[in-house]
Order: sequence, then structure tokens, then C-alpha cells
Amino acid sequence: MTAQLNTRRLGATGPNASSPGLGCMGLSGVYGHTDDDQSLKVIHAYLDAGGSVLDTGDFYGHGHNEMLIGRALRDRDRDQVVLSVKFGAMRGPDGASLGIDARPEAVQNFLHFSLQRLGVDHVDVYRPARLDPDVPIEETIGAMAELVDKGYVRHIGLSEVGADTLRRAASVAPISDLQIEYSMLTRTIEDEILPTCRELGIGITAYGVLSRGLIGGSGAIGGGLSFMPRFQEGNREHNEALVARVREVAAEKDATVAQLAIAWVAAQGEDVLPVVGARRLEQVDSMIGSNAVALDAGDLARIDELIPRGAVRGDRYPTALMAQLDSEK
Repeated sequence: MTAQLNTRRLGATGPNASSPGLGCMGLSGVYGHTDDDQSLKVIHAYLDAGGSVLDTGDFYGHGHNEMLIGRALRDRDRDQVVLSVKFGAMRGPDGASLGIDARPEAVQNFLHFSLQRLGVDHVDVYRPARLDPDVPIEETIGAMAELVDKGYVRHIGLSEVGADTLRRAASVAPISDLQIEYSMLTRTIEDEILPTCRELGIGITAYGVLSRGLIGGSGAIGGGLSFMPRFQEGNREHNEALVARVREVAAEKDATVAQLAIAWVAAQGEDVLPVVGARRLEQVDSMIGSNAVALDAGDLARIDELIPRGAVRGDRYPTALMAQLDSEK
């Protein structure tokens, strides 16, 4: 199978971006030990293949992820890369979650350190990782709009917010895209959030395309994710059986199940950009190969029959983390 990355735009006002984008969180030890030299090879392989989107967060690896990307970009053309950065998630020295801080002054502080770690003078898409319940979204977006005016940020994005928050945010400044989980197993955005984004001209940056390894068997399903409801006993077996139903479809397309899942997300619309994590070079090859998987209306209908909406068992996150998702309220 031969393929190359294609390009789509992030919403009506956002940047052009390669599909799929590279999710960099796993390169900072989230799913187990990583080697920086190998991680740099992964980023370079993606960029060398024509990829442009590097998705990160200032809290990934407590800043390690941004510094790693900064190293990867030292000998690269900055203007050929779309840096998508999340901010606001606070962590203690033990890694414990301390909530979200999206106050206007905090926005400036977080960006200052991100620019330093990344070694750049601007980020392309900047987004709060979650909605801060103590700060009106209008205040956060207003502060981000000032950073756009000053040239430090090119586009404003959001993450895991609901339709009402999208409307309020868009009333203050243009929003390029919403980063939110979307996959063959996770389709709740189709009810209200996706239609609202399309009404407002906001793109979707879809993460969790492989459901953290449930789809495609990346190896991330080990004990490190046993706290996630979908990986707990009973749920995991049921969900793996769901995924197994589409193996025949993948085989008919001369693709892996993971490639089929990436292609499925990409097929939901030109305004949907799948972002896929990779820690190994062969995973980068798999991502690129997904672009050779063509799915027509009949294929999509067949997949819907095999994995009906709502068939997955278990919430996306544990209860405490689900409570932080404005998109689930």
C-alpha cells in the first residue's frame, strides 16, 4: 500500500494541516518508557513524509514534550510545521492533577514558558486543555485574542467543550478548531457538538482515534491503562470483540484495523482532522498508509452496522476526569 499525507484546513479560519496529525504525548513516557533519540526519529520521519501537525501540551511530561519537539525542530523550517499546544492543566511534583487554570494572566504565563521550551516565537494553534469552571470562557478567549494580536499565537482552539461554550467562545474571537475524542467507538459529538462546529465554521481535531490502543492493538492496552473504564475487566473483552468485527473490512481494503480506524475518522468530513499518536517508526508508516484506505458510503454504513453507536462499554475517563469535560455535560 502506497500513500502520502493529504492536506485539509482546520475550520474556516484555521491553518492548513496534514492529515493525519502526529500526537506527541506518548513520546514523553505516558504509555511507558521512551527513548528521546528514538522519539526524535519518529518526529523527523513524520515531517520527512510531509507531515506538518505536531500536537502537544505544556503539561505532557511536565514540559519534556515541548523540549523534545524543540530539539526536533532545530534544523527544520519552522514555517512548515503547525504547532498545536494545549495549556492550563496543572500538575503537582508527584504528577497529581491540580485542576485547570485559564485566567487571562495564566494564559500569558503558560505561553511564555511554552515558547521557551519549543524554541519558537509563536505557536500556530493554542488551546486551553479543559474549560476552567472558575473563569468565564469569554475572559480566557479575550486574553488569547490579545496574544493573536501581538503575534505570539496564530489561531485559537478549544478542547473538550460543549456546544454552548463553543458559541460563547466564537462570539469573542474566531475559533479554528475543537480538539475532542472521536473514533469508531466514541461518537457522542455527532449529536450536538459536531453540528454546532459546522454551523460556526469550527474544525474538529480528533484525538483518541485508536481508543488508546483498543483499536489496532498498539500495545498500549497493558496495565498502565487498567484504570480507564473501557479497559477494566468485562468492558475490555466486550470492546475488543466489537473491534474484531471490522477486521474483515480492513482485510478487504488491504489495511490494518488501525488504518481503517484512522480512515474512518478522516472520512467523516474534510473539516475533521485525525491526530494519531506514534512512538515507533512503523507506527508513522501505518499513519501515512491510512490515506490509501478509501471508504465510500457503503463502507461507512457497513461499519456502522458492525459497531453501532453507543455499543462501547465504559466511560472515556474515570469519574473524576469525566467531571472535567464540559463536552459531556
